Amino acid sequence: MSVMDQEILWLNWTGLHTTPWKLIGLTGAALFGVRWLVQFVASKRAGRPVIPRLFWYMSLCGSLMALSYFLFSSKQDAVGVVQNLLPAFTAGYSLYLDIHHHRGTGRSVTAEPTSPSSQDDHHH
Repeated sequence: MSVMDQEILWLNWTGLHTTPWKLIGLTGAALFGVRWLVQFVASKRAGRPVIPRLFWYMSLCGSLMALSYFLFSSKQDAVGVVQNLLPAFTAGYSLYLDIHHHRGTGRSVTAEPTSPSSQDDHHH
């Protein structure tokens, strides 16, 4: 059995069977869930729906961490792999577009105003 699949003994006081892989998977799931709080706060501050770049970083990291748990732990669960593969790809691509589109501006694509005049500026 791999070291990553062995129970972390100093966490026995919790009553939970926890392995390093499980901690990675749980952290990934938490990141993937908490990203919605980041999106909520950004939208509340902007007064309209926005998706900050941090959302995409959290999506990508969370998906990849959960995906690694399902791929490399003793679980090797195909459902978990499929469930995290597409979000990882989508988050990575969205992050790429966000960075590439605004290279050097320091602004996120989704943080711009969405008035009709600003939308016309994007059609070069």
